[in-house]
Amino acid sequence: MVLTHDGKTLIVASGPLISFLDVARLTSGKGDPEIASISAGENASSVYVNVTRDDKTLFVSDEATQTITVVDLEHDRKILGTIPVGRAPIALTFSKDEKYLFTTSQAARADWNWPKACKPEGRDSSKTEITNPEGAVVVVEVARAKTDPAHSIAARVPAACSPVRIAMSPAGDRIYVTARNSNAVLGFDAEKLVSDPDHARTGMATVGTAPVPVIVVNGGKAVVVGNSNRFDPDQSKQQMLDVLSADPLRVTGHIPAGAFPREMRLTGDGGTLFLTNFSSDTVQIVDLRRALQ
Repeated sequence: MVLTHDGKTLIVASGPLISFLDVARLTSGKGDPEIASISAGENASSVYVNVTRDDKTLFVSDEATQTITVVDLEHDRKILGTIPVGRAPIALTFSKDEKYLFTTSQAARADWNWPKACKPEGRDSSKTEITNPEGAVVVVEVARAKTDPAHSIAARVPAACSPVRIAMSPAGDRIYVTARNSNAVLGFDAEKLVSDPDHARTGMATVGTAPVPVIVVNGGKAVVVGNSNRFDPDQSKQQMLDVLSADPLRVTGHIPAGAFPREMRLTGDGGTLFLTNFSSDTVQIVDLRRALQ
């Protein structure tokens, strides 16, 4: 979900629907908070949302249909069209100047003709053949997406196996991507993703099993990633957050976590990390000043 920048509306992706909730009604408890709801398609499986700084355009990740839906919030939440990306898009991260939108696709589309490089997830890797192409960081030109979504892709860059989440450095010059099926975090030069995609990758570090959430901390000097272990039948196992130096990208420490760490957010001062542990049914609070010592 995402809060509009004017603080008035909370927008929630909930599978078949995208719901718009009145924040004043939510906080007061008075009246029905749902202003409206729309659908990107009955089987779209809308999972992530993000809105432009001017609160005029909404982007929605549709996992099941391999698309990003573009919505005009100025004119009655009209759907402008869809952006064709790869399998199971999730992340929606704007560049610093909001000229581009970075998203992930867990595997390339068949018509991209990328070679097979990855094994299916959730199976015994020692007995599984390589059957899938790499996933990608897909770069969308925001201005064009508002008028011609179907032709708004600026770049598609390989990002190992099953890339899922993106975090951006405070300066906007780097993005970091969790590649769940590669047990890795990748770093990219944000500008080169468009200008020189063949040389955009800045590093790749091996982390724990099936990393999902990722966040940049300590003023851009460090990256924290949560290892979900999501395909293990026993989802009660406690996990670790891996701490990496941003440049060079390498693991430098660990923070204990619950089972299946899934989402992370920072306080405004950057000193406290909030983590949801999906299979532990807990929210964890981490004092980063102490954890990073």
